[in-house]
Amino acid sequence: MLLASFPSPSSEAIELGPLTLRAYGLAIAFGVLAAVWLAQKRWAADGGDPDDIGTIAMWAVPAGLIGSRIYHVLTDWRFDEGWAEPFKIWEGGLGIPGGMAAGVIVGVWVINRNGWDRGRLLDACVPALPLAQAIGRIGNWFNQELFGRPTDLPWAVEIAPEHRPDEHLLEETFHPTFAYEAAWNLGLVLFLIWVGKTKKLKSGALLAVYAVGYLVARIWLETVRIDPATEIAGVRVNIWMSIVGIAVAGAWLLLRGRASGDAGAGAGGGNIVRSRMS
Repeated sequence: MLLASFPSPSSEAIELGPLTLRAYGLAIAFGVLAAVWLAQKRWAADGGDPDDIGTIAMWAVPAGLIGSRIYHVLTDWRFDEGWAEPFKIWEGGLGIPGGMAAGVIVGVWVINRNGWDRGRLLDACVPALPLAQAIGRIGNWFNQELFGRPTDLPWAVEIAPEHRPDEHLLEETFHPTFAYEAAWNLGLVLFLIWVGKTKKLKSGALLAVYAVGYLVARIWLETVRIDPATEIAGVRVNIWMSIVGIAVAGAWLLLRGRASGDAGAGAGGGNIVRSRMS
């Protein structure tokens, strides 16, 4: 007998004796750890110092969390519990585009500040970004949030009545859009690694490939999701932001992204570079 759907966790937290750990926060933490591990492996394979990645993460990760919350507050301003509500990150509400943008900007600042090779370091780090996103999406499953329209597909997710929109209270199973995004991002990790190995793009251009790859999927996911969202001209804000991001990143790839014939090896190419520590 085939599984008709899969259940959601009964609790948003994990109890470890006297400790209560929010699954949402744990998912984000494990995503960050996995991303740092992958970036370190790639940077070491390219002759860099793995400790450089830790230095970047020390600044970029907090910036990403702050940026993701600011993005969510600005694009989904539905706060009715007073001034403290925007700071309740443990209850969910992190805008991935804002977090990635803030993390990358601060990461580039750290790279420039230390005089490291920006393009090659970015190429080493970029595949780690969708890896962190994929693992972080597990938190949405525990929170029973960011699911899509009702469906009876075999991989539908069961959502408890208290988490369903009022117009879908009688529906029990929905598209697990958080799982769709996680699966897409894992595939994007492999695709970015492969693209980097082809050496057909200029050093640092892998970031634009990531942006296009992620945002294309985000547009589709936004058309499936049914959670409340701010709209402009009847279209969800995240769709508009994704279109702008694809246009900018795609134009840069077309105009400046292709490597010249004498381009040096990128991440994984084996060039030995001595990094200056801060």
